[in-house]
Amino acid sequence: MSKIAVIGAGAWGTALAAHAARRDHEVHLWSREPEVVRDIEEHHENRGFLGGVTLPKTIRASTDPGEVLRGASVVLLVPPSAYLRAVATTMAPHVPKDAHVVIATKGIENDTLELMNEVVAEAMPSRDRNALAVLSGPSFAREVASGLPTDVVVASKNDTVASEVASALHTPMFRVYTSKDPVGVEVGGALKNVLAIASGACDGLGLGTNARAALITRGLSEMARFGVALGGDPLTFMGLGGVGDLILTSTGALSRNRSLGMKIAEGVDAKTYLASQRAVAEGYGTAKAAWQLAQKLGVDAPITEQVYHVLHEGRPLMEAMKLLMTRAQKQELWGLDAK
Repeated sequence: MSKIAVIGAGAWGTALAAHAARRDHEVHLWSREPEVVRDIEEHHENRGFLGGVTLPKTIRASTDPGEVLRGASVVLLVPPSAYLRAVATTMAPHVPKDAHVVIATKGIENDTLELMNEVVAEAMPSRDRNALAVLSGPSFAREVASGLPTDVVVASKNDTVASEVASALHTPMFRVYTSKDPVGVEVGGALKNVLAIASGACDGLGLGTNARAALITRGLSEMARFGVALGGDPLTFMGLGGVGDLILTSTGALSRNRSLGMKIAEGVDAKTYLASQRAVAEGYGTAKAAWQLAQKLGVDAPITEQVYHVLHEGRPLMEAMKLLMTRAQKQELWGLDAK
């Protein structure tokens, strides 16, 4: 038994806290919202983000970073991507020197176009950036919190860190694999949200399952091109952090990003819809950062391009679909064969 600190009490952070507590760790959960802390402490439920799921009574919640992080051996960072830099900077002085820092946030920072591990490395400059780890994979928070079977991957350039984090979290119902490719795993976790918006729009337009399968498959190629351009291993995208997470987020009813795409297909304004939701659909912001990054890297990213233009530039959805469907014919693995 060791102490695990979870930073961020949204649905995913709460689910990871619940799992770690069931794994018999001492679990402390940080939230910036006092009402969330009270809910968890008094009612053993996070009604704002994960209502209906009873949490282990052993979870301790607090708004005090020092209290949550004191003595922790594993620190899970789980705030929304837009707030990761600020939160990590706040937490940095309180993180024990020998603690493993694990990033479970998925996205690309809009201002810098950096992946989340780069953001944390800058926010916590005293830590060895090669010892940072990322956690990703097909894992809806509600199912994890409910104890349903889930497989995820922990990636780090440091084999020992990845192995120790995996051992701390692994159970028969929450299998944790390891990877040496944090860049590839992060790219998969970020891009799948953008692609899931496109998949939701495809379903919302009633274009059929053939179209959805094609969109997911071509999206996987797009994701791999991003990863290879950033130095990732193309084989990573055949795993849990790539195709696994992409399939789940693009097809699952619990996917916030897929739901956003379906609402857009109904004619609902994206900003209006998101303003009505407490939970974050990361793909909205990531679409902008990913399209800017694609242009910077020279990566062919047609689906990301159209999602960006629909969400942020007001392009009609049917026009975006036409632009995708009338693209020039290409070899299937175009853009990857050189690697």
